[in-house]
Amino acid sequence: MTDTPIRLLLADDHPVVRAGLRAVLETEPGMQVVAEAATAEEAVARAADGDIDVVLMDLQFGRGMSGAEATAAIAARAGAPRVLIVTTYDSDADTLPAIEAGATGYLLKDAPPEDLADAVRTAAAGRTALAPAVADRLMNRLRTPGTTLTRRETEVLALVADGLSNQAIGRRLHLTEGTVKSHLARVYAKLDVDSRTAAVATATSLGLIRR
Repeated sequence: MTDTPIRLLLADDHPVVRAGLRAVLETEPGMQVVAEAATAEEAVARAADGDIDVVLMDLQFGRGMSGAEATAAIAARAGAPRVLIVTTYDSDADTLPAIEAGATGYLLKDAPPEDLADAVRTAAAGRTALAPAVADRLMNRLRTPGTTLTRRETEVLALVADGLSNQAIGRRLHLTEGTVKSHLARVYAKLDVDSRTAAVATATSLGLIRR
């Protein structure tokens, strides 16, 4: 057992949230908050300094790089710290990009303090820490791979929910309009629906996209 504390970086664009995380974690034995970042870009730069063990990363920042993009940038470096996502969002559209980007864990902001501390310790040890709702959804995806949406299908449907046309979605995702239509056709088949409105409603009720 080592006496070296787990060194933490808090990355969130809300000062109140950072203060709350700091208040909880600094009361935990063996943990030390050594830095904070108000933007994802700041988090990437600070995490590269080599004195951070775990980054607690929000997913949504006001502008610029997202938490998932920052996670990918951090995880790509040799000897990188672990990244624990701490967010209010638990839809597939949020969790899958973050996990694919290399996040070690994914926790919701309404988790009890003891769960947060446990997740930090688990992430620091290199093991996966997932909120129960997120873990359940990932298990369901593994059990029924034929009926779950791919990351791209989820992205397309989330933009449909935002009111974008196929043409606008294609421009946003750098896809042809035909490719967007193909993705939507597969979405309709998987969700057993026949319209954009029904697809959005069904996906929202299943927690696949956030509204």
